Amino acid sequence: MKQERNSQIIRTSWIGIGTNVLLAGFKAVVGLVAGSVAIVMDAVNNLSDALSSVITIVGTKLSQRPADRQHPFGFGRVEYFSAIVISLIVLATGVTSLIESVKKIFEPTTPSYTSVTLVVIIVAIVVKLLLGRYVKHKGEQLESDALVASGSDALFDALITLATLVSAGIMLLWNISIDGYLGALISLFIVKAGFEMLASPINQLLGMNVSPELVRQIKHDVAEQEGVHGVFDLILHNYGPDVMIGSLHIGVDDTMSAHDIHGLTRRISVLMYERYGIIMTVGIYANAIGKGPVAELQSAVVHRLAEHREIVQVHGLYYSEKDRMLSVDVVPDISVHDDAALVRTLTAELQPLVPDMQVIVVVDHNYSE
Repeated sequence: MKQERNSQIIRTSWIGIGTNVLLAGFKAVVGLVAGSVAIVMDAVNNLSDALSSVITIVGTKLSQRPADRQHPFGFGRVEYFSAIVISLIVLATGVTSLIESVKKIFEPTTPSYTSVTLVVIIVAIVVKLLLGRYVKHKGEQLESDALVASGSDALFDALITLATLVSAGIMLLWNISIDGYLGALISLFIVKAGFEMLASPINQLLGMNVSPELVRQIKHDVAEQEGVHGVFDLILHNYGPDVMIGSLHIGVDDTMSAHDIHGLTRRISVLMYERYGIIMTVGIYANAIGKGPVAELQSAVVHRLAEHREIVQVHGLYYSEKDRMLSVDVVPDISVHDDAALVRTLTAELQPLVPDMQVIVVVDHNYSE
């Protein structure tokens, strides 16, 4: 699956390179025949447009490198760096276009087009639009930020050229120069889009949340396993589009044997890898069952903590007469900003339940929802 995805990304990028080279060749021939230096220079610009596709290929190839001692989870995050570089190219294009457009506002120029140059421009717009839509669609389909950015780069090139053509037509028909204003407006749009494209790979590198749907599905699948009484503390780390490391805790009856717990956690780990490609570590919380003193204490603790509206979840209660300790985990809502104050309050409330023991309240945070 991963190999097929990478092959499609590289194949799409080669299509981008080939299209830009063919378009550059077409412009170069027409420019030489027509004796137009401008068209020849535009052909050279098309060769530079292939750079984003080259970066995508290089990034995809590097991301395929096997894991080593320094990078035990592989090089999948290289794809994000590729997307960042291409997004910076888009940003640079937008800023450069904005500067040139502002110059035209203060120093308008009268464009001059021949039938040859108009044909070249129209062909370039159509080709770039088709190429941009295709590459961007494949990028969204393959969840490749680099391809999405590369496709957007082609679309923006077409948009800038189209704006130039439209403003030239208005100038020729009504002698009104809007070249600078229209160019500035589109340039601002490109700069905005460039920042948005840049945000996605940067957020991935910083550790962005996975989709809520994936979180719900994982919790549902784990909760369906026999012997599981609650799924907690799900944490997922992304090491590239195809590599994810995670951990979670499950609640089980405290009467369950170590052998059965081992089998249950193994089944969950295998399920997560086969279904989602996630290397999952499974921790255990033991729930007291029956009507013994520990079960009664567990009920009393949960009841006491449930009175706090800012507490959205209580789990992981651990009671040990040997260690003279009661420990419980709580998950507060976003209204809680002072964890230490919350711990002091809850500890004081729980202490009377076990007056001669140490009470430990652990504040967990929801890292996946």
